[in-house]
Amino acid sequence: MAEQTSSSITIDAPPADVMAVIADFESYPEWAKGVQVAEMTEAGAGGRAEQVYFSLDVSPIKDEYTLAYDWDADREVTWTLVEGNMLKALDGAYTLVDRGNGTTEVTYRLALDVSIPLIGMLKRKGEKILIDTALKGLKKRVESL
Repeated sequence: MAEQTSSSITIDAPPADVMAVIADFESYPEWAKGVQVAEMTEAGAGGRAEQVYFSLDVSPIKDEYTLAYDWDADREVTWTLVEGNMLKALDGAYTLVDRGNGTTEVTYRLALDVSIPLIGMLKRKGEKILIDTALKGLKKRVESL
């Protein structure tokens, strides 16, 4: 992956519960800010998504794109951009660490590149906002189930 931005959060649930929410793409519009549509277009081994189509509208990015996923049990999921309109690259990962007390530390890494020119500092700030929003949404969703 290119230069990345990352952040972590602790969720009051075991890794399997957290990964189940991450893998439930169809529910993303309910909790992931800006995601209008998330549809699995290709299933992989074990029924988890291998490719997912997204429609996203979170200022300044409005795009439709497809991501390819690689799953490592309930420890990590990584993704890369297959195709997009505005996005030129979108590489990321959720890494889950079992804290052994019923909680999971989730680290989200993201590197994105868009077809419109953005100063590096603005791009990093955008990544940070996306990451923090996604982690907070994930925590709220997992802990409400």
